[in-house]
Amino acid sequence: MEALILYYDDTYPSVKEQKAFEKNIFNKTHRTDSEIALLEGLTVVYKSSIDLYFYVIGSSYENELMLMTVLNCLFDSLSQMLRKNVEKRALLENMEGLFLAVDEIVDGGVILESDPQQVVHRVALRGEDVPLTEQTVSQVLQSAKEQIKWSLLR
Repeated sequence: MEALILYYDDTYPSVKEQKAFEKNIFNKTHRTDSEIALLEGLTVVYKSSIDLYFYVIGSSYENELMLMTVLNCLFDSLSQMLRKNVEKRALLENMEGLFLAVDEIVDGGVILESDPQQVVHRVALRGEDVPLTEQTVSQVLQSAKEQIKWSLLR
């Protein structure tokens, strides 16, 4: 099961090619302890945690240290956001945080941020500024409770 897969170019233009590539990567990396691989002319850096696998992939001329920096930033950001509980169930319950973290780290394949502290801070700020129309019922109720509490305390 994939939680989030983003392609920033057309190296694998069809879904069929993408799925074959993803399967090939997983088969080549899930049983090894290394953190880097070269596959189909691409540099692959990866990390696993309990029941999750994280991959950052770039062309063969990309600096693998930069790719590893992106991977570590994502993993460390998620680790902080999930209170060190980086596993499938916790991640699935916090998918919005994953999407926001990736948006803060990379945009269109361009690295924007590599400091996990900054990413976590920005994700927290973006989570607070969600428009009312995009909030879940529980978020709206929580917001209403907070407003009532503050109005009673005045």
